[in-house]
Amino acid sequence: MPEKQPELKVLVVCLGNICRSPMGEAVLADIAKKRGLNITVDSAGTAGYHVGEEPDERTVAVCKKHKVPINSTARQVKTSDFTQFTHILASDKNNLRDLERIKPANATAEVRLWGSYLDNEPVPDPYYGGTDGFEKVFQQVTNFSNAFLDTVLEK
Repeated sequence: MPEKQPELKVLVVCLGNICRSPMGEAVLADIAKKRGLNITVDSAGTAGYHVGEEPDERTVAVCKKHKVPINSTARQVKTSDFTQFTHILASDKNNLRDLERIKPANATAEVRLWGSYLDNEPVPDPYYGGTDGFEKVFQQVTNFSNAFLDTVLEK
């Protein structure tokens, strides 16, 4: 009998939830689907600057260019996320620190720097730069998504 795939519920987190994390959410969900995996993926921000907004147009454009469906509305991390998700992936050390600060005592999610599954690199915020920064983030979250899935599924 084939081994049952562990239930994965993943939250990708950046600061405002309009650039890195919605792109990460879309890419991770797309890669998982292509691998035939059934996982839940969402994204959120540690700050509430953009709650209710759609992703940055450059995030959407890069995802569309790579034929990755994206459909996200910005929201802020809430304490219930720490028990509703199995993994919370922080885009950089500042967001990881913020997540650790607000993590409730009953948290069950594994909270880690997303890059810790590959090279410990942060996902740089492309917001104040050009489209090339969004392209680099796309490549990085693609690599991180594959490394994350490879790691958690080999357990």
